[in-house]
Amino acid sequence: MSALFHLDRDQNAGTLQKQIREQLVKAILDGYLPIDEPLPSSRSLAKSLNVARNTIVLVYDELTADGYLIAKERSGYFVDPTILKGKLGSSASSPCGAPTQDSSQVDWSRKLKVQIGNQPNPTKAHTWHSYPYPFVYGQLDSELFPIDSWRKCWRDAASVQAIRDWSSDRYDSDDPMLIEQIQKRILPNRGIQALKDEILITIGSQHSLYLLAQLLLDSRSCFGIEDPGYVSAGHIGRVFGATIQSLPVDDQGLIIGDHLDACDAMYITPSYQCPTTATMPLERRKALLEKAKQQDFVIIEDDYEMEINYDANPTPALKSLDHSGRVLYIGSLSKTLAPGLRMGFMVGPKALIQAARNLRQLMLRHPPLNNQRAVALFLAQGYHDALLRKLVRNFQERSQIMADALDKYLPGSYQRPSGGSSYWCRLPESIDTVLLKQRAEQKGLLIIAGESYCYSDRLPTNFIKLGFSAIHPDAIEPGIKLLAELIEQMRPH
Repeated sequence: MSALFHLDRDQNAGTLQKQIREQLVKAILDGYLPIDEPLPSSRSLAKSLNVARNTIVLVYDELTADGYLIAKERSGYFVDPTILKGKLGSSASSPCGAPTQDSSQVDWSRKLKVQIGNQPNPTKAHTWHSYPYPFVYGQLDSELFPIDSWRKCWRDAASVQAIRDWSSDRYDSDDPMLIEQIQKRILPNRGIQALKDEILITIGSQHSLYLLAQLLLDSRSCFGIEDPGYVSAGHIGRVFGATIQSLPVDDQGLIIGDHLDACDAMYITPSYQCPTTATMPLERRKALLEKAKQQDFVIIEDDYEMEINYDANPTPALKSLDHSGRVLYIGSLSKTLAPGLRMGFMVGPKALIQAARNLRQLMLRHPPLNNQRAVALFLAQGYHDALLRKLVRNFQERSQIMADALDKYLPGSYQRPSGGSSYWCRLPESIDTVLLKQRAEQKGLLIIAGESYCYSDRLPTNFIKLGFSAIHPDAIEPGIKLLAELIEQMRPH
């Protein structure tokens, strides 16, 4: 029986007791253990696995209490046969374990009413840890995350009273503590005042955008997106039949002009334009709001790195200047907490938020309330503010290292951002950054080619995005040096 167990004694793999329980449960449910024969004694199994006998005793006792095992006096532990009742037998599959084929199987290419297509992953999100120079974007150096504080909030969220608060289904409501923290701690930093019923919790900014697109767009709509920009916004708009209009940007963000007049709604990133990092100045923001009022269009403002600002007096959010209710604000806590957390929010007029709430309820009711409570506690106990100060300090240091390295090896290639966690770099026009990305990856260097942010054919092929939130500061300069060497090799001679 010991062959069924594969114990990982690395401290990050979980306790041996947890691993033994999980693997024993799998063996029971998969039918590998006969129900008429006793399991090995705790002493025997402990010896074969080289673990303490008490570890096996605890696992056996837990599984007995949970209905997986039966303890028979003087006979030992047996698999409880009732645990396997109702499970499908092998007759549902072919002899080799693969599903049987039926000549009348569905042709899904004809059934699907919406063709989404595969979206590229520009950041190697699943494997970037293994690269020595990960200039990826949207990932966070794990050394910056306050693990102990986060664990404390999760323990508090699992207290008896907290579980009573979040374990019941709230139907379509969010955790009131989290709503209050966003209202009083997050939004005021961006100059935004909102009532509680003007805030909705989402599973990240992209979820917010999808909800708003479904509410605002149809086949008669024109949806404007920055180009270069966040191309998924365009793909989302197309799902609902909208015509997508590329909107040009310059070194001050979205360009204001008559080309905006055809839009019914637009998606923009005024604080740090994605991907160029340009910050839209106050006068241009006011001009955009006036244009929206004149032409009666709605603006979706994504303030995706809202808190990572190096200026003492940052430009307020576009939403804070809006007096006609035309700006719908979406933000994310994932950028500062952890990308995998998927926690965001939207702010808008009460009627719009109620419509979004009703739509969300049809999809998933609400994001998991235990996650909401843990984040609320993280905010309420001041850990988030402390984390922000740490991130700003560290990102500002990394930004300076990046600027110095670019000045040394790729001078004149960038415009210094006022915040955020990335640089947008212009390389010589002879450089194909798609090919550069491939060659860089072979050398352990991850970059993002500019094409990842191009919706139309407008964007030249010689731009790259370099993120610095995940890479160790000591690796930035040697990484930029290596990048410059690869670029030099690709220049025509």
